[in-house]
Amino acid sequence: MATDYDAPRKTEEEQSEDSIEELKARRHEKNSGKVDEDEVEAAESFELPGADLSHEELSVQVLPRQSDEFTCTSCFLVHHRSQLAREKGNQLICVDCA
Repeated sequence: MATDYDAPRKTEEEQSEDSIEELKARRHEKNSGKVDEDEVEAAESFELPGADLSHEELSVQVLPRQSDEFTCTSCFLVHHRSQLAREKGNQLICVDCA
């Protein structure tokens, strides 16, 4: 960064005054950009946990475990055989749990 040595220099007090004025100006600029939002409208769009979903119907088809899949004995998720890390007797462990 180039420095202009011929420019008039400011004292520490002048520099601090300028910076305070700049901060005040920035604070007012930030506040002017705020948008007034109706809290009631915002609250209506939120869905609370534990909401009554008894009238909802699921449209997911559940398939039984396929021949090329296994259930991990650690996380109990169904994975493809390519995700099998090790087989210890009856215990099948997936790569994520290994």
